[in-house]
Amino acid sequence: MAVPKKKTSKAKSRSRRAASWRLSSPPRSLCPQCSSAKLPHVVCPTCGWYGGRQAIDVE
Repeated sequence: MAVPKKKTSKAKSRSRRAASWRLSSPPRSLCPQCSSAKLPHVVCPTCGWYGGRQAIDVE
């Protein structure tokens, strides 16, 4: 069985583990009604439209 020749440093092993902790921003889509950025499959917080109809009343 293969054995490592040198000890892996703390910086090397921790940076390799930390790569999976990276946060990515959530995807964005444009509202077809008011063209503002919103999360997909969510009611638009600006105008209240979802799925081609007025879902909530926003004042």
